[in-house]
Amino acid sequence: MPTPLEARLQVLENSLQQAKIAYQSLSPMADTGLAHDHVWIHRTGDDWVARLPKQSQMNLAPADNLAYEAACYQRASHGGYTPRLHGVLPVSAALPRGGLLVDAIEGRLAQLPQDLPRIAEALASLHRLPLPEHPEPLLAPADPWQAMREEVSHQAEWLEKADLSSDVTARVRDELEALPTTLPDAERCLISFDTHPGNFLITEEDRAVLVDLEKCRYGLPGIDLAHTSLYTSTTWDVNSQAVLTLDEVVAFYKHWQARMGTSPSVETLVACRRATWLWSLTWCAKWRAQHLQRRDTEHRGQDWSSELTDAVVITHVRDRVEHYLSLPSIQHVHNELIHLKASL
Repeated sequence: MPTPLEARLQVLENSLQQAKIAYQSLSPMADTGLAHDHVWIHRTGDDWVARLPKQSQMNLAPADNLAYEAACYQRASHGGYTPRLHGVLPVSAALPRGGLLVDAIEGRLAQLPQDLPRIAEALASLHRLPLPEHPEPLLAPADPWQAMREEVSHQAEWLEKADLSSDVTARVRDELEALPTTLPDAERCLISFDTHPGNFLITEEDRAVLVDLEKCRYGLPGIDLAHTSLYTSTTWDVNSQAVLTLDEVVAFYKHWQARMGTSPSVETLVACRRATWLWSLTWCAKWRAQHLQRRDTEHRGQDWSSELTDAVVITHVRDRVEHYLSLPSIQHVHNELIHLKASL
């Protein structure tokens, strides 16, 4: 009887053959994330990677999620710092969430702080892209700040379900109350919404490539800047952990501003940083409450079941979640927000 890995590779082989896609061999990649399995497709010429969703982080049905992810790659690739989309493997009984075929990127993991300028350049390439006349299927709220506040508020409902101490819940609630209701400037652009440093590879040409693009939307660029440089992001990936100094964070923002030519106000950038941090904390609460549930065998949308992911990855995520939802970590980021506002 084939192992789960062998069965998954056989399904992919069959799907590639049905799509008449030529290849030489398939190599499964390490299970390092909660949302996708990845398989390296060796081809004559440029290699590809098959991205096979385990769930939808956008909480979409399988076909809608696949279309959303495909649009993310199609839009972002115009900036030149992301993989290109080469094909879509449709949803089927054998491949219940379908798959994407994208450029295989050879490179090393980003290291901080030395690779922050390269990452700033990659983000600017994304944020400079013109707004399309028809943004769908990507999210494009008319008021991106209000949409972000609502998303964080909705996710915060998990705080009372995550078995946290009353002190931690109260601190997070206090930070939520500190979010401004409006911003002085809230210009939309294409953003990734998932730019933690582990999602970047540094190529031989010394360019940062953003390889994970499933949550793109038209929103506020300060969210991407925050997600790259927050403590909850820079200490997430086990292979590229770093605690940035205030000066390093400021230099990263200023490098991005130089590449952009224009920039949101300091007030807007700091508000986006606080909101992104709170999105991460409330996501941690949601994961803490949900990861022990049984997997969704009907493949309907989000599914944080630990059954979908390697046990080593789950242990790592649990460690990070507990750390970020601790009073010392919350105080650390709170202090940084205060000092950043005076330094940008």
